[in-house]
Amino acid sequence: MRVLVLGGGPAGVTAALQAAELGAEVTLVERQQVGGTSLNEGPAPVRTLARAARLVRDWGSWEAFGLRGPKPQVDLAATLANAERVSRYAHDRKHMADHIRAMGVDVVEEAGDARFLDPGTIRAADGGTWTADRTIIAVGGRAGRLSIPGGELALTYEDVRRLSALPARVCVIGAADTGCQLASILADFDCRVWLLELAPRIVPGADEAVSVELEHAFRARGIEVVTSTTVEQLESRGQGLRVYHRMAEDRRVMEVEVDAAFFAVGWPGNADRIDPGAAGVSVEHGYVTVDDHLRTSQPHIFAAGDVDGHSLLVSSARLEGRIAAENAVLGPRRRIVRDVVPAGSFTDPEYGSVGLTEAQARARHDCVVAIARYEDLLRPVADNQPEGFCKLIVERARREIVGAHVLGEYSAEVVQMVAACMAARMRI
Repeated sequence: MRVLVLGGGPAGVTAALQAAELGAEVTLVERQQVGGTSLNEGPAPVRTLARAARLVRDWGSWEAFGLRGPKPQVDLAATLANAERVSRYAHDRKHMADHIRAMGVDVVEEAGDARFLDPGTIRAADGGTWTADRTIIAVGGRAGRLSIPGGELALTYEDVRRLSALPARVCVIGAADTGCQLASILADFDCRVWLLELAPRIVPGADEAVSVELEHAFRARGIEVVTSTTVEQLESRGQGLRVYHRMAEDRRVMEVEVDAAFFAVGWPGNADRIDPGAAGVSVEHGYVTVDDHLRTSQPHIFAAGDVDGHSLLVSSARLEGRIAAENAVLGPRRRIVRDVVPAGSFTDPEYGSVGLTEAQARARHDCVVAIARYEDLLRPVADNQPEGFCKLIVERARREIVGAHVLGEYSAEVVQMVAACMAARMRI
């Protein structure tokens, strides 16, 4: 059986390796270099920038520990160079292309965009053409942009690594995970930050307690948070920008004068780059539609990762890639279950979640909710970081955790442990 995998990010690489292990003849076609957004542009470099921001922030705690010294100055060029070093190290350390080839996969890098010619044929921009019995679409997604007047003046998080200087005043448009990460990092770098969000609260997909306390923490750090507002226009003003946004409550148009604006307004899939219509593959809102077996509307074509528009996480992409490959090679026997997919964010303070929010859980189950405040625990108090909480949501009859939400230091690590308990169906 010949399997063609489009895309060399976490979903595509996992799918290619799994299909090869199951005995298929596999070709992986990547438009640039294997590794995907997570290594080349996303979590790896952003985590490095977040660490630098955290070190700057920690200077504010020195006095509590009897330490003295001048506030660190941010050398942006050196900070960005370190982020690039980490990204390159992660890529080279994994020897990704060589490792994949050693596992029997034919890897084609720098192929440019690959498009369907018909349901069984793919042609890349470099002229390469392939036919396959099964195809797995794993072409990922990209930073979204608003189609508004002056929208071309805004940057996205992908552009942070190309800044030559820190802007003194920044407007971040969109306050989900990516927008909050950007706002937090830039605020720690002493930028004045405005954070604008269409929804009534920031991180609208998170548990409400996380949204409320994160917004409170942001405001305490001087970040100007504005919710329930719609950005309508960006306008060039000398060396800077003017951002016009309309408040939902009274329809007033407000203005913000900044040196740079960043869009953090979603993550559309790259389905448009593969000409899905030529293959008869259905797309909704920019994402390839899949069933529980990760099959598209064409039963021999599967999709995995960001391109299907589900959890948009590296861990989820790998899981989907594995399941898509198994079902492509062995037949549709395994269904995707996304109940226990932990997620964390590199904000300050950090937050992490797994499972249902409290509102979702109460709508489905008879629940008990327990909250442990960081201020009641020795470790956060000793670290001079007492702000935060850990919320567990437990289904009463089965005494099993159905959701967990953590805000504060080490939240990403804490939520991983809870996720392991949930996966094992441990009882409380």
